[in-house]
Amino acid sequence: MNLLKKVWQHPWVVAACNILLVMALYTLSRLVFVWVNHNLYQDITAAHLWEMLLGGVRFDLTALLYLNSLYLILMLLPLPPFIRNKRGYQTAANYCYWIPNIVGLLVNCIDMVYIRFTDRRTTCTFFSEFENEGNLLSIFCQSVVQYWYVTLFALAVCAALVVLTRKHSVVNNQRPVVMYYLCELALFLVSIYFVVIGIRGGFGKYTRPITISNALQYTNSPRETAIVLNTPFSLMKSLENEVYVNPHYMSDAEMEQIFTPVHQPAVNAERLGMRKDNVVVLILESFGKEYIEDGYAPFLDSLMMHSKRYRYSYASGRKSIDAMPSVLSSIPMLIEPFIVTPYSTNQVSSIADCLAREGYETAFFHGAPNGSMGFQAYARAAGFGAYYGMDEYDGQEAFDGTWAIWDEEFLQYYARTMTKMHEPFMTAVFTASSHHPFRVPKRYEGVFPKGELPIHQCIGYSDYALRQFFAFAKTQPWYDHTLFVITADHTNENADPAFRNARGLFAVPIAFYYPGKEWDEP
Repeated sequence: MNLLKKVWQHPWVVAACNILLVMALYTLSRLVFVWVNHNLYQDITAAHLWEMLLGGVRFDLTALLYLNSLYLILMLLPLPPFIRNKRGYQTAANYCYWIPNIVGLLVNCIDMVYIRFTDRRTTCTFFSEFENEGNLLSIFCQSVVQYWYVTLFALAVCAALVVLTRKHSVVNNQRPVVMYYLCELALFLVSIYFVVIGIRGGFGKYTRPITISNALQYTNSPRETAIVLNTPFSLMKSLENEVYVNPHYMSDAEMEQIFTPVHQPAVNAERLGMRKDNVVVLILESFGKEYIEDGYAPFLDSLMMHSKRYRYSYASGRKSIDAMPSVLSSIPMLIEPFIVTPYSTNQVSSIADCLAREGYETAFFHGAPNGSMGFQAYARAAGFGAYYGMDEYDGQEAFDGTWAIWDEEFLQYYARTMTKMHEPFMTAVFTASSHHPFRVPKRYEGVFPKGELPIHQCIGYSDYALRQFFAFAKTQPWYDHTLFVITADHTNENADPAFRNARGLFAVPIAFYYPGKEWDEP
């Protein structure tokens, strides 16, 4: 019995128990993650969920061995017993256990909410995407209140971690000194061996270190990888990986002999009889096709009836930062958003750049603080001649308090500014009001249908703002010879079962409206 007590109190056993504790909390967090986002994973059977839970343990172990590396060193380093047994030393070790694990649990809980907007675990590009946002603290505080049930769970698991931690260990100092150091050193080295195996996700000649893509082996669809993975693992693995590595298979000259995507027209625009109508591109925040088909955007739905539209049209990505290169420059989101890759500094073309060469005046409009989401930098790189953001807008009372100028006011500002531009012009606007935290101006509270999701009333408000924009535009001399291109950056949460699938997750409208022209059905 005395021997069992000594073994139970040994630092190695105490550390192992604490690692198992936090692994259990990660598994519990994974179950709550599925429950909170059950509408995203409705077709998962109990057997398949069990398979993903077991697979997730592998990723949890890797993340936790990274996070607890300092704690494990302090617990297992073969120092003299009088140092290891001191309460101050063990208290320091406990804090090295609590701090990183509490941070890991919290970011895991944050993704219970953020997954709805990205459809994947958060990676390090999050910090690049939002590095110019000055309102993240405000958004975070609003989310803490709005998603109170996630907040309570996060506090509960952090409290459980602290309360259930085995806080004290005892090293047997009755053994001969040589025997003590030999045994503890051997245990330390064996522990390092198994920690390396755990971090790599396996050990062997043909075993590569575990990475994000390994989660696919436990899933039936890519979106299920968010269940298998955990956020600390995704953050760490995205930090160490390079994005878009150029393999240099061929030189540019060799590639052009085989194929080149660059084509120059044989004749110029004048000889082709280019009419040089104005072009206005409206990129609507979160306007998934689902919301239009389900009646939350009646004006846009009626406008599309008189537009060239397509039955099948999809967004390139799941975040706003993916949309601008995709819509305006035909550059899709591949591994990471183009704006945050090393290639964002390359020379790029866009519809603005092409039309500017034909004498068009060009401008990009976004009602958020200038620099937000990297849009201003990209607009300049893509050839837009001017940028109009919150700095240029006169009237801060129209600020929504979180992201940008309300859509109604900013779309009116957009239309009035175009009236002052020289024709022909090409402009683009990125709306903002149909975005988390899903609020509408106080004067419109209760006016638009709230539907099943918080975003539904925001879609109704933004649709109304779009109606007001066109009402004003119709009174302007440039309206009748302007092509309006209407699309969305990405979708958002789903309520309609018909859109709860991989295809519906990216279904956005694309419509070409030219006043007075009727188009055939899609």
